[in-house]
Amino acid sequence: MYSKKVLQYFLKPKNQGRMKNPDGVGIVGNPTCGDIMTVYIKVNKSKDRETISDIKFETLGCAAAIATSSMVTEIAKGKTLDEAFKITRQDVADELEGLPPLKMHCSNLAEGALKRAIDDYKSKAKKSGSGQTEKAQKAKPKKKTAAKKKSKK
Repeated sequence: MYSKKVLQYFLKPKNQGRMKNPDGVGIVGNPTCGDIMTVYIKVNKSKDRETISDIKFETLGCAAAIATSSMVTEIAKGKTLDEAFKITRQDVADELEGLPPLKMHCSNLAEGALKRAIDDYKSKAKKSGSGQTEKAQKAKPKKKTAAKKKSKK
């Protein structure tokens, strides 16, 4: 039996749909039950923080799969990447006021899809050299002084 909150998030899921130009995408599936989840994230980069500014999901699966996907997006939205990466399957299940034991694997999938989306973003940022972590590590280029500019004339 599902909780009222699971049914609410299944019947009226939040953040459902595909995202145009996501910064990160995480896809997971369970071959045993056939559930497939995709989580898309947009990341807002500021001086010292990277936060999830938008998040969406697409899920093919049962009521619990859809509800857990929706809930993980609600929990993660607005969090830093580090905070979002710490979201656990138990956090998702607790926010849904519990899941039947046979459906706890759905919260695993939701957690996994979110973490893969974050990893995907970090991987892309690292490759492009635009990751916040790399920016902080790179030294700022030195400005030419007036004396050096005159000597080049």
